[in-house]
Amino acid sequence: MTDEVPVPQEPGDGLAAVVALRRLADRLEDAAVEQAMRAGWSWPQVAEALGLTRQAVHKKHAKRLIAAGVKLRRRNDDRV
Repeated sequence: MTDEVPVPQEPGDGLAAVVALRRLADRLEDAAVEQAMRAGWSWPQVAEALGLTRQAVHKKHAKRLIAAGVKLRRRNDDRV
């Protein structure tokens, strides 16, 4: 298996592909974080899985999750 990535001949096509992949990655991350939080995961668990800090994950997703009705864990919450 090679690590080479085919690059489209037209720069606009390559850039459009990058934008589409970023949007897809964001949608996948949103869905996965929401699923994890609904399953009772903590912010540190989600952050570790994504390779980010807890603060970064909370800042990016908390408002959206609250608006979606997800019950978020508190620091001293005993749920696992």
